[in-house]
Amino acid sequence: METQQPPLVIENRRDHLVRTGKAVPRFLQGVFPFIGRGLFEQEQVDDSLCYTTPAACEAEITYVRAGNFSDEMLYLILAADGAPLRYFPLGAGASCHIELAIVERHRAGSRIQMNFAAPLALRGTIVLDIGLLEICTQ
Repeated sequence: METQQPPLVIENRRDHLVRTGKAVPRFLQGVFPFIGRGLFEQEQVDDSLCYTTPAACEAEITYVRAGNFSDEMLYLILAADGAPLRYFPLGAGASCHIELAIVERHRAGSRIQMNFAAPLALRGTIVLDIGLLEICTQ
């Protein structure tokens, strides 16, 4: 009688790190009203969307989901330690889901935040869901 082998399961890096307790998923989420100050005047969306990488950890931003409830296009700026990392244009009444293909590691103490810029006096609401992976380095 032939023994049947269990199916081969291939696990990606993220799932392996979470399963083994070496990483923890973190989420920055919320619904935020805004008033635009101009397309060249970026500002922080909200304090609750700021994340500082804890000691003995590194962080990776894995995806951004966003929705724009306004009548015009705006853009989001993902920043680390004050420097822009990614720009996400978001059309009027549009939403997007972006899995980041290139993922940088942010060392302990790095401050990550989401900014935006919108046409002057534009009023609307931004919905955001940002996925991070917090990886223990010790």
